[in-house]
Amino acid sequence: MALIQVNFVSKSLLRTVPIQVILPVDKISMFSNEKREEKPFKTLYLLHGILGNYTDWVSGTRIQRWAEERDLCVVMPSGDNAFYIDQPASMNNYGQFIGEELVDITRRMFPLSRKREDTFIAGLSMGGYGAIRNGLKYHDTFGAIAGLSSAIHILEPGTQHMNIAMEESFFGPLDEAVKSDKNPRVLIDQLVAEKAELPKIYMACGLDDGLLEVNRTFRDLFKVKGFDVTYFEGPGAHEWDFWDREIKKVLEWLPLDEASQGATSGSIDK
Repeated sequence: MALIQVNFVSKSLLRTVPIQVILPVDKISMFSNEKREEKPFKTLYLLHGILGNYTDWVSGTRIQRWAEERDLCVVMPSGDNAFYIDQPASMNNYGQFIGEELVDITRRMFPLSRKREDTFIAGLSMGGYGAIRNGLKYHDTFGAIAGLSSAIHILEPGTQHMNIAMEESFFGPLDEAVKSDKNPRVLIDQLVAEKAELPKIYMACGLDDGLLEVNRTFRDLFKVKGFDVTYFEGPGAHEWDFWDREIKKVLEWLPLDEASQGATSGSIDK
């Protein structure tokens, strides 16, 4: 398993940014001369939650092992607490970075599939919001979206906020943001009105998570609007134990190759 850190200058963010990439190019068998079929990798763009960075998923879950088993490339950027949305006034265009620039530059750097049906986006909490919002906005790029414990309450009426001033520093005035494409509801209606090809949706939330009700609300909304939705809720709160279990289910849900372990530093296939 190749675990790669890349630093590059982002045009969308006007600075050098780091990403971490899981790329299973070195998977071998100790008992066979068979080589992996030379074909582009299916790719998951995986977003962290608030207070986190591009290393969170590898340190908090077993995504590295599971991605290797399924021949999946995983690209993990940093979101800097900014909810992965565009903030043109400060030249922090995170939505454009995630939905356009990051996809383009990683496809040029690595042997990744350019097909929509092979390109996915997922995240937890703040990253769940980022995955849903950007997966919908850039639906021509992403064929599947997974949101775990998604913080999609920000623009919902009557919901509690962490800190209005903090959220408005990213979203702008919330009464204006709610009418814009920063609001997943607006994007859902746009896609339905345009009769666009809808991405498949996976959502999950813990039964002890404070975001459970808003995730149920969006589950129902997606279904009513005609999206193909897979939904799970079960034991757990807003915590890594829940996300570790769920990201494995996400990989089982995605249209990936059958699992085959191969030889790694910790195991040898038979």
